[in-house]
Amino acid sequence: MATTTPDGVRAQAEHGGGSGGDAPMTHRQIMEALSGLLLGMFAAILSSTIVTNALPEIIQDLGGGQSAYTWVVTASLLAMTASTPIWGKLADLMSKKALVQTGLSIYVLGSVVAGLAQNPAMLITARAVQGLGAGGLTALAQIIMAAMISPRERGRYSGYLGATFAVATVAGPLVGGVITDTSWLGWRWCLYVGIPFALIALVVLQKTLHLPLTRREVKVDWAGAFFISSSVCLLLIWVTFADNKFAWLSWQTYTMVGGALLLGLAFVFVETRATEPIIPLRLFRNRTITLASTASLFVGVAMFAGTVFFSQYFQLARDRTPTMSGVMTIPMIAGLFVSSTVSGQIITRTGKWKNILVSGGVLLTAGLGLLGTMRYDTPYWEIAVYMGLMGLGVGMMMQNLVLSTQNQVAPGDLGSASSTVAFFRSLGGAVGVSALGSVMSTRITHYATDSIGTLGPDERAAAAKAVGSGELPDMDALPEHVRTWLEGAYGHGIADVFLYVAPVALVALVLTVFIKEVPLRTTGGLAQAAAEKAELAAEAQPKS
Repeated sequence: MATTTPDGVRAQAEHGGGSGGDAPMTHRQIMEALSGLLLGMFAAILSSTIVTNALPEIIQDLGGGQSAYTWVVTASLLAMTASTPIWGKLADLMSKKALVQTGLSIYVLGSVVAGLAQNPAMLITARAVQGLGAGGLTALAQIIMAAMISPRERGRYSGYLGATFAVATVAGPLVGGVITDTSWLGWRWCLYVGIPFALIALVVLQKTLHLPLTRREVKVDWAGAFFISSSVCLLLIWVTFADNKFAWLSWQTYTMVGGALLLGLAFVFVETRATEPIIPLRLFRNRTITLASTASLFVGVAMFAGTVFFSQYFQLARDRTPTMSGVMTIPMIAGLFVSSTVSGQIITRTGKWKNILVSGGVLLTAGLGLLGTMRYDTPYWEIAVYMGLMGLGVGMMMQNLVLSTQNQVAPGDLGSASSTVAFFRSLGGAVGVSALGSVMSTRITHYATDSIGTLGPDERAAAAKAVGSGELPDMDALPEHVRTWLEGAYGHGIADVFLYVAPVALVALVLTVFIKEVPLRTTGGLAQAAAEKAELAAEAQPKS
């Protein structure tokens, strides 16, 4: 299968030259160009998922509590979220290849520092650096794909992105669990293991990715970048500490939320006057882009909640090892893998994408609602079915929301539009993980307090010590009845998280219903740009 692309997009020989004119890229040539991108994405996703099952042990070893547990995940998401629009805008202004290689280099640096962490603060900081690099990799992969491949063909290749996401997501917890359970390795190697993949990706990208460089004056909207980053950071700090360090309704809440809103308004004001805005506000005049971006916000909450809190459920509510915790999440990843690849093939053959989006919203909402009914002793096969439904829903929505947006914009806005959808998805994930982590702690404490009367006097003392230290408990060190009591509290509390997320997924479903299906274009972004340039040149020539 081939698609149309301008001169210079095909992989070129060392001493130059693409084919002349508009040259068709074969499937093999496209996959060669995408190979380094997929490898870089694999490294980035692996870094976020490989620590999932190791986190309880990492936090215990470094002496952190639930807040540190949440922030190890949130710091990476925060940096990814705040930097995604910046990466997207830079991709519209300068070399996409140089940018993705920069993202990989930043990721490697963060991984090295994270593996050397001596305390939770050092680990959280390093994870933020990792997130900065990962933000570039995830945003630029979508942007470069949009530049090379037409929306009609892109469904097929978006499936490869989804498959990479699924493989990295399932490999991460499994590999992380095995590394953590292997005494002569230890959890630090979970943070090092992505480095070789990133280094290989750098080499592969240098050899296979050749895009024509559009030379234009670079004007980065640093004021806009500052205001949007500050607004997001302040909002995430609030949701992390609310109901923990202070009440939801308190002067701290009013100050932080008010400050985040003021910074957000300042961002909007700056964007209306910037020559090259980080997020061009005119994009939101398009209903599809507005609805897809908002839906991505809610899909991000649902997606990241599942990947983060399942590890705690299986290890703390079901007393599984990190390795088994990874194995038990396979149904969710299998669902994501199947739906992302199959839906991409269907879209390429039919050109229809809206029904897939809506069906994904239905499955995601149903899966989350059913997961809200689980307890610490729920039969595993039931949980596997619920996870499978959730994975199917995420796989059908995540990539296709980006596709529907890319199909609506001019070539010069591909980077900004793609990164805007990714920004809202990451923002939803970061805010969701932070807020839901706080909610989960509150619900676990509620259920533990409510059922502590079932324990004897001596057991109550052990129970108070287990939950009063502020650190994650070591279940194996607890007496049997105390462990069962605490497993019940964790199982019920974590289930409540999924129950609260189900209405969020329902909102995403409703939003997708109102997205208008537009026929997919048959030319890629660079081909469109080349055609527009040729048309303008023809118009500029004097008529004979």
